[in-house]
Amino acid sequence: MTYTPKSDFVAVMMERGFLADCTDYQGLDDALLQGVRPAYIGFDATAKSLHVGSLIQIMMLRWFQKTGHQPITLMGGGTTKVGDPSFRADERPLLTEAQIDDNIAGIKKVFSAYIDYDSDAPNKALMLNNAEWLDGLNYLEFLRDIGRHFSVNRMLSFESVKSRLDREQSLSFLEFNYMILQAYDFMELNNRYGCILQMGGSDQWGNIVNGIDLTRRTIDHEVYGLTSPLLTTSDGKKMGKTAEGAIWLNADMRSPYEFWQFWRNTTDADVGRFLKLYTELPVEECERIGALAGSEINEGKVILANEVTTLLHGAEAAAAAEATAREVFEKGGVGDDLPTLSLTTADLGDGISIVQLIVKSGLAKSGKDAKRLISENGAKIDDQPLTDAGLMIDAGALSSPIKLSAGKKRHALVRLDG
Repeated sequence: MTYTPKSDFVAVMMERGFLADCTDYQGLDDALLQGVRPAYIGFDATAKSLHVGSLIQIMMLRWFQKTGHQPITLMGGGTTKVGDPSFRADERPLLTEAQIDDNIAGIKKVFSAYIDYDSDAPNKALMLNNAEWLDGLNYLEFLRDIGRHFSVNRMLSFESVKSRLDREQSLSFLEFNYMILQAYDFMELNNRYGCILQMGGSDQWGNIVNGIDLTRRTIDHEVYGLTSPLLTTSDGKKMGKTAEGAIWLNADMRSPYEFWQFWRNTTDADVGRFLKLYTELPVEECERIGALAGSEINEGKVILANEVTTLLHGAEAAAAAEATAREVFEKGGVGDDLPTLSLTTADLGDGISIVQLIVKSGLAKSGKDAKRLISENGAKIDDQPLTDAGLMIDAGALSSPIKLSAGKKRHALVRLDG
């Protein structure tokens, strides 16, 4: 669509490629011109860390605060007990309260790198947990006061639900209630904090629209919804997923070096787009770098990796990751910041197989994968081809650290720590 935004936030969303759809561009724009306004994004606690697929939403909250408004990060302590069925083929495994609380503690670590919760500014961010109001709901009152506003016919028409039913895949009554609970979140946040906007990925469109309708019907307040595109890389892969698994944001689940390396390995066609979405470089600079070709685009990927890693892990971690990458890839060295597997003599016993080391170091998911890597000449030990899947490593072999490699881009150190 052609729309000229008036507010700084909507302008940034459109210019940098964050915007998939909005329920009312004009209404949202006008509301954002009336002073500091709150907006929220919800994050269910299904794991101990968010992954790169959630980074676009985190950046939206960051830009919302940078343009003068108040971001709310809503932890799904309540909704995680149900599980969002949107575009899933099956029901999420149910987690215990202890697991959910543990996951929330892990997820919270990331947000403070991007969003300011501590200042005295009027747009200081809020971190809330929807268990605060969902856990105490009386079921019969909830059905009578809230459930009556929802049409089952309309809920079945949303693509997120319809696609599952069309494939004749079961949708439990528990999951079917998720969109009602998410709608209730929006109404509650508007009632308590004056929140006027819910944001999320485009797969959340139906849930967001339900929240807008409920808020209008129950308290007659005007609220808005805005969605970001569900990103895939230019080669069609889901953003944040690799052959080795999810690219987690928490440093204890994915090291700063591995995080940096993920962005350094971006395909040429994605560099400009990712610079706009995941860094704060001016749009013109993002476009200039994205248009580079040949060997020059590789330096553009280094800029991308440094900028994104600096936002999450800090400038020192980004610099250390770049130094390690240059040492490993350009000079054939070991690199101090490589992912490291530390073993003790007790771990080694009489010796440990190279296959086990490859798996333990994270370069293969299983012994079968490690053996295939070796048989296909994709493994190296100290930069030399590794051809013997039966090789045993003992304490003597680890008198100095050894470097294991899987292909050209993935490396790990193995060392003996007593």
